[in-house]
Amino acid sequence: MKIVFFATSEFACPSLEKLARHSPFEVVGVVTQPDRPKGRSGKPMSSPIKLLALDLHCRVFQPESLKSPSFLSQLKYMRPDFSVVASYGKILPREVLDLPIHWNFNIHASLLPKYRGAAPIQRAIMDGCDETGVTIMRMDEGLDTGDIVLQQSTHIRDTDNFQTLHDRLAELGAELITQALGLVAARSARFIPQDNKEASYAQKITRDDELIFWDGSKRHIWNQIRALHPGPGAYCYLQLEKSARLVKLLVADYERFVNGEAGKIIRIDKQGIHVASSKGAVVVKELQLEGKKKMSAAEFLRGCPLNVGQCFISKP
Repeated sequence: MKIVFFATSEFACPSLEKLARHSPFEVVGVVTQPDRPKGRSGKPMSSPIKLLALDLHCRVFQPESLKSPSFLSQLKYMRPDFSVVASYGKILPREVLDLPIHWNFNIHASLLPKYRGAAPIQRAIMDGCDETGVTIMRMDEGLDTGDIVLQQSTHIRDTDNFQTLHDRLAELGAELITQALGLVAARSARFIPQDNKEASYAQKITRDDELIFWDGSKRHIWNQIRALHPGPGAYCYLQLEKSARLVKLLVADYERFVNGEAGKIIRIDKQGIHVASSKGAVVVKELQLEGKKKMSAAEFLRGCPLNVGQCFISKP
């Protein structure tokens, strides 16, 4: 059976590789976003999926618009049995949804109907969830509202950040989409409607989400830091003698039963820089001053000595 694969980000790479190399299905086309300018050079860069697809000798399509007549004509000519979507970045219009002989499936990084939308991994960590997972869903025109085919959970570990959880879910997604397509091909799949009453939404991460407010709880700040690592990073400002400098907090822990004024450094030791929050303290272990490289707390302190009583603040 023939598949057209729609994806852009690194999350989809294990699924594409699994389907192309280790499944009975034929990937007849990979649709990804056009090359976009990236980095300081501003040079157009290919998506991770495009690079993998070329390595796999898959035919690649990069339409600016999914409603382009020429693209729709090419898609129709391939006569795919299914389309598979994973972190593509655009909603598929009805013209595209109607083209496969059978159905369209989405690999979504949450336990639907929870965390529909753009940032399910970050939001699950930021909200302090104990678990998340992957859902294989039959697509409709809604935002992650289609019937569930398969679903599997995974525990969110204290050692997880966005990257580690992302990578685990990406591998899980590759296993589940292969299983789901096998069930569909064998006509033994069950399609379970989502309970919309249980739905929640994972809005795209904004600059406001990245700003640390020290009057929050220690766990909230800790979850925020790890949800945004390695990028875009949670940030605040460090009050120095002459000015306040933007600083990203990259790796942290927390401690209980500590009192102090929110944002003030209450201790500096081998563990890191202990900063009071409204309930307890956050232990900063790795950080990055604006314009500087990432450093451990010990490295940072050698170049920028800090004292107990200095403050991390939310506004300069």
